Amino acid sequence: MDKVKVLEKYLPPDAAPLIGRWIDYFKCEFKISRNRGTKFGDYRPPHGDKGHRISVNFDLNPYAFLVTTVHEFAHLHTWNEHKHKAKPHGTEWKLNFKRMMQPFFEKEVFPADIKRAIVSYLNNPAASSCSDLNLYRTLRKYDVPKESVITVEKLPIKAMFKLKDGRIFRKEEKLRKRYKCVEVSSQRVYLFSPVAEVELIPD
Repeated sequence: MDKVKVLEKYLPPDAAPLIGRWIDYFKCEFKISRNRGTKFGDYRPPHGDKGHRISVNFDLNPYAFLVTTVHEFAHLHTWNEHKHKAKPHGTEWKLNFKRMMQPFFEKEVFPADIKRAIVSYLNNPAASSCSDLNLYRTLRKYDVPKESVITVEKLPIKAMFKLKDGRIFRKEEKLRKRYKCVEVSSQRVYLFSPVAEVELIPD
C-alpha cells in the first residue's frame, strides 16, 4: 500500500503527503509502534548498518500523532546538523521543531487551541520536552474516551487505582508537580505525573 495512504489512517489527511516526503528525503525507517506507556515516540540516529529510525505509537489521536512525528523529525534534523553536540531538547532542536511545524500551521491542520498550545510551548524555554502539561492536556481533548481510564489529577484524594500491570495504589497529596501515591501491597511511595493514565477502582 502507498505510504501516504497508510499515514492518512493516523495523521490529519492534509499532513500525510509532507510526512511521506520527509520519510523519503531523510531516508528514514518510520515505524508505527504499539502503545508504550512511557513515551509517544522515539528517534534513533544512524548506527552500524541502520539509518535514521523513528517510531510513533499507533493509538495517538491524529493531532498528537502529528505533533509527536514532527517532534521526532526535529531530533533527526538536529542530529544531521550537530550530531551529539546539541542537547536533546536544546535551542537547536526547538528551532528545528518550530521550522518543521510551520507548513502544518500554514495548511491550518490544527484546531486553534492546539496551535496556541504548540506556540506557547515553543516560546517557553522552561518546557524542555513534550512533558509540557498544557500541550499534553490540549491534545488529550481530542482522544476518543476510553471507558474506566482516568488521569491521576482527576482522582479524589485517597482514591484507589490500578495500573496496566495490575499493581494497586492509593492517591495521596500533591507534592509540587507530582502526586504522592502509595502502592498498597508494599506501602512504597511513588510519584505520579498528573496526566498518568490509570484505572479507578470503585469503592
